[in-house]
Amino acid sequence: MDLFEKCQGFYSDPKYAQKYGYPTNPRTAQMLGLYPYFIPIEHAEGPEAFINGRKYIMIGSNNYLGLTTHPHVKEAAIEAIKKYGTSCTGSRFLNGTLNMHLELEERLAKFIGLEAGLVFSTGFQTNLGTIAAVIDDGDFIVTDKEVHASIVDGVRMARISQRNVDVRRFEHNDPADLEKVLKSLPDEGGRLVIVDGVFSMGGDIARLPEIGTLCRTYGARFMVDDAHSLGVLGGGRGTGVHFNCLDKVDLVMGTFSKSFASIGGVIAGRKDVIHWIQHFARPFMFSASLPPANVATVLACLDVIEKEPERVERVNAIGKRVRTELRSMGYNIGESETPIIPIVIGDSMNTIKAWKIFFEAGIYTNVAIPPAVPPDYGLLRTSYMATHTDEQVERVLGTFKQVRDLLHLG
Repeated sequence: MDLFEKCQGFYSDPKYAQKYGYPTNPRTAQMLGLYPYFIPIEHAEGPEAFINGRKYIMIGSNNYLGLTTHPHVKEAAIEAIKKYGTSCTGSRFLNGTLNMHLELEERLAKFIGLEAGLVFSTGFQTNLGTIAAVIDDGDFIVTDKEVHASIVDGVRMARISQRNVDVRRFEHNDPADLEKVLKSLPDEGGRLVIVDGVFSMGGDIARLPEIGTLCRTYGARFMVDDAHSLGVLGGGRGTGVHFNCLDKVDLVMGTFSKSFASIGGVIAGRKDVIHWIQHFARPFMFSASLPPANVATVLACLDVIEKEPERVERVNAIGKRVRTELRSMGYNIGESETPIIPIVIGDSMNTIKAWKIFFEAGIYTNVAIPPAVPPDYGLLRTSYMATHTDEQVERVLGTFKQVRDLLHLG
C-alpha cells in the first residue's frame, strides 16, 4: 500500500473517515455547508469577530479576561518589537534568552505561588517537555482519564524516551479510584500524578485537595495543568490558590494562549526541579525561544490582572449566570463550574446542526465531535469573556432557547 493512499481515501471515501474515528467525511460536510472548522476570521475585537463582512458574538474563545485588545497589552507588544525586533532566532540555551524572559519567569512563579518558573514557546511543548524530563526508567505516571492531549502526548514522549515507564489512568475526577491505582503500585520507582486544574472540554474543576492529599499519602509527586485556570480561578492564580492547597502541588503548568492573550507556556515548581527541566526538556532546549512581543504581552497581562481584579470576578459572574439559565432551560451542561460550558447534545449531526443555527444567528461557538470526544457525546464547547456585555449575553441565551426548541434538546 502506498503511504499516501489513506490520505486520498480520507478525502473521498466515508469508510476511511470512519476507520480513523470521524463520524462523517469532512469533505462531505464541507459540500453540505456543515463544516464548522478552519473558518477564517477577518477581524476580531475581543467578544466580537468578523467573518465574510458579518459580525459575530464570540463564545468560542479562550480569551477569558478579554485582554487581547487591552490598550496596555497591545502597546507593550508594539514596544517590544521596536526594541528587540520580531524574534530571538535561537533557543534559550544559545542566543534566545532576553532579560525579559527571566523577568517573566520570576513574576509568574511569584504570581502562581511557587519558587521558580520556566517559560516554553507553547503550552503544548510545556507538557511534552516537562513530563518527559522528570520521568525516568522504571517510574509510574498516573493521569485522569480526561486530561488534555498535550499531557497524553507528553506521557507518550516519556514512554518513548525511557521505554520502561508504567502508565495508569483513573476514572475522571474520582479520588477513590485514584487511591486504588496508587495502592496497586509497587514501592520501586517514582510516581507522578497529573490532572487538569480545569478540564478544557467539560469546564469542571479537579478535586485538588483530595488528590493532593492522596499524592502525599502514597509518595507521589503532583502536577496540575492550569492552562484554563490561570486568570479564572483563585483570583486568577489557579486551582491550588482556589482551593487553598498549593502546598500539596509540586508542579503547576500554565499557558499564555488563554487569559494571557499570547502564546507560550510556563512550568512552575521548586528551584532545583525547574533547573533540572531546563537542562533535560528537549522541546525547550531545541526550540526557538518565545518572541519578545509575546513575552511583553504576558508581562502586560500580569499588570492588568493584578490591577484590575474585577475582570476575574466578571468572567466568573457571567459563567455562573449562563450555567444557571442553561440548566433551567433543560440543557445538559455536565459538571461545569467555570466559564467553560459544554452543551452536550450527543448525536454528531444534531451537534453540527445546532452549531449551524448559532452561526446563522451571528454567534460563533465550537463543535466537538468524535474523535475529539467519545462516540455519541457530541457537544458545543462554549466559553465566555469578562468583556462580554450584558446585551451580548442576553442575545446568546435567547439563541440557546431557539436551538433547544428547533432541535428538541431541552
